[in-house]
Amino acid sequence: MNRPDAQQASTADRRLLLVDGHGEAYRAFHAFPALSAPDGAPTGALYGFVQAVERLLEGVAPDYFAVVWDGGLAEERTEALPEYKANRPPMPEELARQIDHMQAWLEARGCASLVAEGVEADDWIARLALAGREAGFRVLIATRDKDFMQLVDDRIHLLLPGRGAEAGEMGPEEVRRKTGVEPAQVVDWLSLMGDNSDNIPGAPGVGPKTAAKLLRQFGSLEGVYERLAEVTPERVRQALEAHRETVLRNRALVRLNPEVAREVPWEELQLRPPDAAGLRALYQRWGFRSRERETAGARQQTFF
Repeated sequence: MNRPDAQQASTADRRLLLVDGHGEAYRAFHAFPALSAPDGAPTGALYGFVQAVERLLEGVAPDYFAVVWDGGLAEERTEALPEYKANRPPMPEELARQIDHMQAWLEARGCASLVAEGVEADDWIARLALAGREAGFRVLIATRDKDFMQLVDDRIHLLLPGRGAEAGEMGPEEVRRKTGVEPAQVVDWLSLMGDNSDNIPGAPGVGPKTAAKLLRQFGSLEGVYERLAEVTPERVRQALEAHRETVLRNRALVRLNPEVAREVPWEELQLRPPDAAGLRALYQRWGFRSRERETAGARQQTFF
């Protein structure tokens, strides 16, 4: 992909690519077969993660890049709902053993890898994405987490990893097609119907289509409850009335909170030259022979 040098490109041309680290790690874990290093350690998810990140870097050619990892659950969310994400099983041990290797590879590859105790990756990605928009960059977030649809606008898009019809870029129009609401209404949409993946209950009987219909008619949660008498059918009106406190509380759970994450200077997010020797050592350790050969070939080319 031919693009101007990052120092010469206008601000509007620059790209910030952000990756949901654990999301990509889980996707690789389930998508790639079990592989083992020469010492018997599991490497299937690691291999898939390396492949996926390299593909993203090649396809997007970002000026700034970071993989952001979960550092634990946000205290304010667990205080509001002690059961928040409590339905999620522990990370499989086989995958947990590969996370440190993924982070070691990112370091050798010259990529920023961010994690902070008590900070959810979603919130830190939101802070970086909004800062990138403020700076005039084009921002791409590689994730399938529907919470990020609330950030989408003309400068922030989602990049759905994978191949086939479900992969691709998601802008405002794609959000509208998928949800039936505007990106700015996604928080209220999720608050009404809840989010099973995060163990957040919504109003019983209010699913994605009903939530979207309510927001198209009334505009917002405030509009729904101000004109609750107009809601039909009656069972939906009764559910909304009975679970008003739950629905309104959900906003604080599903709205991303960029304020909890630290600001990162842009120079820390610039891709650094890969550590060829370090990468070769890692590939040898893990038994990634094709990657080792590619790294050796790239090193030889630098001498000519």
